[in-house]
Amino acid sequence: MPVRSLRSSVLRWPDRADVDRAVRRWAEAVGRSRPEVLRIGYFGSYARSDWGVGSDLDLVAIVAGSDLPFHRRAVAWDLTPLPVPAELLVYTADEWGEVVGRGQFGKTLGEETVWVYVRDGPCEGREVPWGRTPCPRAGSPTDERPFCRRG
Repeated sequence: MPVRSLRSSVLRWPDRADVDRAVRRWAEAVGRSRPEVLRIGYFGSYARSDWGVGSDLDLVAIVAGSDLPFHRRAVAWDLTPLPVPAELLVYTADEWGEVVGRGQFGKTLGEETVWVYVRDGPCEGREVPWGRTPCPRAGSPTDERPFCRRG
């Protein structure tokens, strides 16, 4: 959330770099505590760098599998450590492969998601299209491994 400067009564909204650092810390902690998590990323205004005061953070997590329906999955995730309001979409790896292959929303997710957490070997035994952009591992600028693709 916005933070008050110690020397001023003005609130300062966190910038993209602040949000990116916080998301990476949060994602790393989530990845350690949830073995089913394959990837975590963000998309939307923070990914495009056109965020502004009041912008929320759009997050996406890909999990190996889930027994919960899509609309219930994000409920159990604690987003309160993040510095701005956030919304989370949680897809299984199979669902992600379907989503990024169709429609404008899927295309947007595939093209603009900034991956901040990648579990090592997320593609083993599974072919999943992660998107066209490099997927950085938490704490490193890029991930040089090739992407998993269908077919």
